[in-house]
Amino acid sequence: NLADDVGGLKKVLANVSTRGAMGEIQAEQILQSILSPNQYGKNVKTHPDCRGQVEFAIKLPGSDGNLDDPVWLPIDCKFPKEDYERLLDALDEGDKDLIEKAYSKFESNVTNKAKTIRKEYVSAPHTTDFAVMFLPTEGLYADVVRRPGLFEKLQRDCQIVVTGPSTLAAFVNSLQMGFRTLALEASASEVWNVLGAVKTEFVKFGGMMDTLHRQLNTAANTIGGDGKDSVQRRLRAMERKLKDVESIPSSSTNLLEGLNESDND
Repeated sequence: NLADDVGGLKKVLANVSTRGAMGEIQAEQILQSILSPNQYGKNVKTHPDCRGQVEFAIKLPGSDGNLDDPVWLPIDCKFPKEDYERLLDALDEGDKDLIEKAYSKFESNVTNKAKTIRKEYVSAPHTTDFAVMFLPTEGLYADVVRRPGLFEKLQRDCQIVVTGPSTLAAFVNSLQMGFRTLALEASASEVWNVLGAVKTEFVKFGGMMDTLHRQLNTAANTIGGDGKDSVQRRLRAMERKLKDVESIPSSSTNLLEGLNESDND
């Protein structure tokens, strides 16, 4: 029945490792749906002086734009269940003093978790100078944002960006757009080099065409121009000289053949 289902859910949520696994599964599903496997890592040691491994880390291009030597962006999942449940109970009761006490404990818990993430996983230049805390429910994220100044304090003092399921997806999507921009920039540089080579060859081709054009003009003038050395002018002069010479019948052309035979003898 419904009561048994609710009781079973509470038992699941009461187990710290199970809660952590829920957050990890949800975060991994978001990353898998947006990034390719080579764009992020799981259980990554991002801090050279700490033994801990962050649950997820996104690969960002290093100083030379190479992903083989990346800068890591740590993402760690947190679920402050007990303090959050106390806050929800206080909100249900509507007691202002109880709500404020619950909020204070909740804020302290979230802040401590943020400090732990920064201490264990943030290590510039091996990583970005901030990390991401992933809260696996929208309600949990909303209460962090709703608490006046908490979200900003985590960013300013702890260098931690808090995200929920939808905001993590939006955040990773923005990074993916950045990856595409970098890929386009790399492709653009290659295209630019090709265009530069084509331009060089085109200049050479233009020079060859100019030379060919001059040569063709010279040949055309030699054949059909009006210059004194043109073929057409020489041909017309020959025609004028031969104008008064009578042509012999075609049957008499054997005389030429006889001349050829005499030459052979």
